Amino acid sequence: MDVGGWGDSLPRMFTKASRWRRGAVWLLLSWIWISAVGADGVVKPPQIQFTDSVNQLLALFSPTNQQTLSGTLEVVRAQGLPSELAGMKWVGAVQFPERAKVSGSLKKEAFEIGRLGDELWILQPGKRFGVHGAPGRARFSTAPDVKDTSRLGPLALPVRPEQLAVIPLMFRAEEMPEETVDGSACRVIRATLAREAQAMLKTGPMVLTLALRASDGLPIRIGYSDGRKTDVLVQVRGLRVERAWPEERWRMQVPEGMTVEKVAISHLQKFLPSALRVVTTQATPLRKGEGREVVARHGRGRLELHDGTRVLFLAGTPEEMGEQHGVLLKREVRDLVERVLYGVGVGSSFEKGRWFLGEIEQCQTRIGRFTDARYTREMDAIAMAAGLDREEVRLANFFPELFHCSGYALLPGATVGGRIFHGRVLDYMKGIGLEPNAVVIVHRPDVGHAWANVSYAGFVGTVTAMNDQHISIGEMGGRGEGQWDGKPMAQLLREVMESATNLEEAVAILRKGPRTCEYYYVIADGKTGKAVGIAATPTTFEVVEPGAVHERLPHAVPNAVLLSAGDRYEELVRRVKAQHGKFDVATARDLMTRPVCMKSNIHSVLFAPDTLDFWVANSDGEVPAAHCRYFQYNLKELLRPEVAPVEVKVGGGK
Repeated sequence: MDVGGWGDSLPRMFTKASRWRRGAVWLLLSWIWISAVGADGVVKPPQIQFTDSVNQLLALFSPTNQQTLSGTLEVVRAQGLPSELAGMKWVGAVQFPERAKVSGSLKKEAFEIGRLGDELWILQPGKRFGVHGAPGRARFSTAPDVKDTSRLGPLALPVRPEQLAVIPLMFRAEEMPEETVDGSACRVIRATLAREAQAMLKTGPMVLTLALRASDGLPIRIGYSDGRKTDVLVQVRGLRVERAWPEERWRMQVPEGMTVEKVAISHLQKFLPSALRVVTTQATPLRKGEGREVVARHGRGRLELHDGTRVLFLAGTPEEMGEQHGVLLKREVRDLVERVLYGVGVGSSFEKGRWFLGEIEQCQTRIGRFTDARYTREMDAIAMAAGLDREEVRLANFFPELFHCSGYALLPGATVGGRIFHGRVLDYMKGIGLEPNAVVIVHRPDVGHAWANVSYAGFVGTVTAMNDQHISIGEMGGRGEGQWDGKPMAQLLREVMESATNLEEAVAILRKGPRTCEYYYVIADGKTGKAVGIAATPTTFEVVEPGAVHERLPHAVPNAVLLSAGDRYEELVRRVKAQHGKFDVATARDLMTRPVCMKSNIHSVLFAPDTLDFWVANSDGEVPAAHCRYFQYNLKELLRPEVAPVEVKVGGGK
């Protein structure tokens, strides 16, 4: 069912969804299809029963139905589904078109989700926390006069009724021996997807096995197998169809001592599909391509593909660059904001027991006083061009405040030929769907230096970058979340890129701040062959020179700056010592592989700031970035006036 009417068409469910989501869809459809006994009490052949059952049970889910359907759903077997679903039990009731209530547990946390009309709520008794969404409330505290006018659509099935009518024609049903399930005599029907349907849908021999209660023909056990990795068995206990419950029975009941945040209905309306998209995200292979091609232009900006990877060129004032960004990557910006803000962000509320948007708005209020107005103007221009609220883009831009990573610099003496290499490992949020929105952004602001940003659609700051002055930078997060009276870290690093011409100036900008939270930085200068590490909090600032020892970095390695933590740091030190004096591009990149990178490694970058070369590897959503394909770019080449297509090197190279 769909709380707001959203859903995919039938073909998309089979061709676009992940294997376990297809299984979930078929389980839902199976409940709707089957009614085993006709009105005259005559047992019908299984194939005829498929067709007759559709109209009979669709009436139960019709907006005009005045009955309540209730029961307990138990996942008995869940091979091929997320492990959290195994053994899950949820007690629920539904009355179309706008009443539903379900309670159960997920990851050992109890939840209750309910809907009554345009009200929607999620309660978490274990954390004494809940949220209640309704229309007429302000969506954002920074715009209190702008009220949410959203409305929930009617509860809906994942596919339209007319599409369901063809379902029985796609299966071949057969009678199986009768069984007793949960104390009830049941007729059992096994339905296999016909070969013609398998060819059309490009899928395997899907099989549904349904136990239909003899007393009323309702399904109380549903099995699904795709013939490969997915094998699911769900039992419906206590299934009842009864007179419509009174409204009072559907209302939210708040346990004593529980805090319930009153929020705009649209926040929860966006959370549910966004969270589903995060959970069902699949890896998207990079498009195969050769060379360099322009795919879109807007103003002075353009979007290019370099061997299938995105490179976005922005130029001009903050308003111009923001508009170029929002127009050329509109779909990607919208997708990323929804995933980060509503899927991951709002979802984290139930893990922490605190309303995420309230927390991040408090962060914005405190941090906003220190934010450069030029960056705010650019964010607002992105939002306008992408068709988003400016508050959404502003809030989404604060998510880098949570990064945790590794970094290193290898200086002349540790490398072959007197080179300088700066490695940057970003360990954060792999697998939630940021990967398809990865982009290398080439900034040419009207004020300041040009620079390259290894980033994601919609972000104006940076955590991984190099400018045309041969300065490269990367960070790793520490503790101190909530210490937000300073410049946003990602925007402070952008200030370094646009203002610093040498290592000393870069360090001075970070020292001046003001800074937020605790962060560690590696900065390299390709012109001088120097680099330093920095350990900083809002009140402390330490510069770690190459070969120096720090209380958290106890190993001194000559001509190297090595920043990481725990066992990852120990392994990084071991590798550098083993190859000291022999590092080239390939061996410098290999330093970032597991276990130096974490399983959450979403991108890894090797900078050669002496030549302005850099190599970027993005995770495919499953494999850590450091184990994926690297693509080579050169900032000097990217900044040249646009000419005929040029060949782009992939993988190795020196």
